[in-house]
Amino acid sequence: VVHSRPLVLQQQEGVNKRSPLARSRATAAAAMYSKLSLAVLACIPLASDAFSFSSPVTSSRADLRSAATSTFNPSLGAVGRAPRAAASSISSLDMRVPKIIQGGMGVQVSSWQLAREVNRAGELGVISGTAMETVLIRWLQMGDPDGIYKRALDRFPDQDMVKRVWDKYYVEGGKPDDKPFKHPAMWTIEPNGALEEATVLGNYAEVWLAKHEDDGTLIKGGGVGINCLTKIQLPTIQNLYGAIYAEADYVIMGAGIPMEVPGILDNLVEHKDCKLAIDVDDAPEPVYTHFSPKAFWERAGKPDELKRKMKRPDFIPIVSSVTLAQAMLKRATGAGPTKGIQGFVIEFPTAGGHNAPPRGFRYDAAAKSHVLSLNERGEPVYGEKDEVNLERFKKATKGLPFWLAGYYARPDKLQEVLALGGAGIQVGTSFAFSKESGLRTDVKRDVLKQVQSGDLSVYTDPVASPTGFPFKVLELDDSLSTVKNYEDRPRVCNLGYLRTAYHDAETGKIGYRCASEPIDMYLKKGGVMEATVGRKCLCNGLMANAGMPQVSPHKAAGSDDKYVEEILITAGDDINQVRNYMKETEGGYLEYTAMDVLDYLWGKYKDEYQKEMNLYSHAEE
Repeated sequence: VVHSRPLVLQQQEGVNKRSPLARSRATAAAAMYSKLSLAVLACIPLASDAFSFSSPVTSSRADLRSAATSTFNPSLGAVGRAPRAAASSISSLDMRVPKIIQGGMGVQVSSWQLAREVNRAGELGVISGTAMETVLIRWLQMGDPDGIYKRALDRFPDQDMVKRVWDKYYVEGGKPDDKPFKHPAMWTIEPNGALEEATVLGNYAEVWLAKHEDDGTLIKGGGVGINCLTKIQLPTIQNLYGAIYAEADYVIMGAGIPMEVPGILDNLVEHKDCKLAIDVDDAPEPVYTHFSPKAFWERAGKPDELKRKMKRPDFIPIVSSVTLAQAMLKRATGAGPTKGIQGFVIEFPTAGGHNAPPRGFRYDAAAKSHVLSLNERGEPVYGEKDEVNLERFKKATKGLPFWLAGYYARPDKLQEVLALGGAGIQVGTSFAFSKESGLRTDVKRDVLKQVQSGDLSVYTDPVASPTGFPFKVLELDDSLSTVKNYEDRPRVCNLGYLRTAYHDAETGKIGYRCASEPIDMYLKKGGVMEATVGRKCLCNGLMANAGMPQVSPHKAAGSDDKYVEEILITAGDDINQVRNYMKETEGGYLEYTAMDVLDYLWGKYKDEYQKEMNLYSHAEE
């Protein structure tokens, strides 16, 4: 209401230029609008502060009401211009700031189905932007069951581009299970056009599906975001461009410091050229990857697409310290007083997936300098330096909203964060094993069965990820978490998302290596033997988690059969929290839904929350 008033006032300013009848109608409309504004605000119950409309500009109902009454003062009989939203505010002013963010996880674990369900419920659903071109390409080779991706791609503005990808990869009825997936070229600093097109389409489709019902109706919910790993640098810009084309509401990024992303978002919505600095070992000078929307659309034969108006998604980086948040607000490349940042997720090391390393921790494979930083299980040790002072964080981040993540999937934790002035919580693990997630159904049922029979163990592995970041691994039989399965797997790097670029001093060219690839190849590229120990192929493991395992050309140790990539499941330390919502079905297996998680998190405030959502929906209409 507050932020819509300037539109009415602009109309009122032109009254004197109209006919007497038009002036009369315009004046009456402005007066009625002012009364309606106060009436709607008066209907919002002040008692339920836990469910106030949160915003960096007006963070409580009291502030919101104060802002409204200072704009329109009945006793003075004057209408003043409403305050403009600060550049640091959430840009999607037609959307409520979510209290619960469903975290981005793995490869399609945060699937469009999961994100859509959370979006429908009025919270922020998030799709994983990791390897989305590979997800799309493999799904097409599985025959696009139920025509899911066709439904989304039919809405993409360039159907010639869709046809190129479709004709190359679609297999009617799906490929045989014992045949390998075709895959595109691996990412390099200068990717080919076909790879860029598949990437834009993959991210577009996943976001579009999360934002729409099956009949194509737009869901007026809590919004849809995309989560990308900063460490996977090369596809970042194309990932974001595809998500922006589908009108993603938020971009959330962690696993690194996404300093350049706010400026990239600013440029992409205006179809301007972008560049992103790439980490290159031993490079004598900075190295960048470039993306030109102009060249992209001219190559596709659709230059008119450069005229399309685009909406900039809000940007929320994931940080683990006050210092990092301050650095981003000072040095990020976006426009405005907060450098294009609209909020923060503060993630603690109890969260699943990649974790920020402990302060001062650096894995050095050759010197083994990390040993003193490990506990008796061989996990990184976090201490007082890794704790976040929330009061200091609030002051340092200029009033931007923040969400806490890592062991916060409980209703009391949600209320605790709200009481501290936070916007809410980000929840990952609890959603990862829900019915709607993209994790393989048989894996979810097996995990829930083990949770029922006893506590599962999560291991923070300091060396599993080729990125060098600690990585949480759920210890399961028949997965790469076991020593035997890890050792039996033939080493191969055929997806390459976590490869490290390096400068070859002899040739002057840039090469790519991965500590999980065949050891002899890694050593030839200048890698050290110690860095290969314990390294797991996350790329193939995470694709297997989503039910799209590659059939390797190699054989497993001691087997005559071609090796099929095995799963590698990640989860947060609160995996056993799922006991709070799982229940036995008529089929005899355990299951729960995303709504079960939300109902639990909303807790006793559910009724009040639903009233607020109903009021919000009514006011919007």
